[in-house]
Amino acid sequence: MEKTFTQSELEAITQALGHTSDGLTGSEIGHILASLKMADPTPAMTKWKRLHNAFVERQNYSGNRRAILQFIREALKPERYAREAQRFEPMRANLNRALAFVGIAVETDGTLVEAEQVKTLGEAHRRAQELRADLTAREVHPDVLIFCREELVADNYFHAVLEATKSVADKLRARTGLTDDGGLLVDKALAGDIPMLAINSLKTESEWSEQRGFANLVKGIFGMFRNPTAHAARIHWLMEKKDAEDLLSVVSLIHRRIDIAHMPGRA
Repeated sequence: MEKTFTQSELEAITQALGHTSDGLTGSEIGHILASLKMADPTPAMTKWKRLHNAFVERQNYSGNRRAILQFIREALKPERYAREAQRFEPMRANLNRALAFVGIAVETDGTLVEAEQVKTLGEAHRRAQELRADLTAREVHPDVLIFCREELVADNYFHAVLEATKSVADKLRARTGLTDDGGLLVDKALAGDIPMLAINSLKTESEWSEQRGFANLVKGIFGMFRNPTAHAARIHWLMEKKDAEDLLSVVSLIHRRIDIAHMPGRA
């Protein structure tokens, strides 16, 4: 028997998609419904109720939730928000809070993946609070603590680590003015005969070894979480809290070293 959404699950999903300020517009809803050939029985109703009625009618007709999942995929395609990028993450966060109860999550690239199922309203909040408390006890960098948020741990600790890793790249770009990403960004910012950012005085071979090791550490973290070839693996990566805490501690170390890095003079 194919899976279907319950009434309460449909309400949560459609309220997220049709959120007054962070959801789809009425015209967007109409366009996606039409493109998927889904009936729109109550177009004059409020956005979430309009979607709810459309989803209920389609699910009752088909006996499965496939069309609804396809609607979500269409609605969360990142390219839809190329001109309004600020809309994407709030909508994804709202939707992931609803989908967490059915063990599904929307990734940053708009794909749907399996996720650890949340069973209570307070579970996502508890996870975020526990993660923040443990990391605070470790005295991790403040730029890491900001990723201990409900929407990032509701489905999987992986997303908190992923976003924290992205923040390292953001800081490197801010410090250097570079626009690259991943290993290329690290090579330009931290490697070479005269790196753009040095974590020590670079006066001895030991200090040069430390600099090269740090660059390799950052590049390794990027390769683990930012390399496109690794994205498929994360679908089944249900990261445990202890692993997330260890990785976030490494990211904290990287942030601290970048903060105190200096730009060596160039001849």
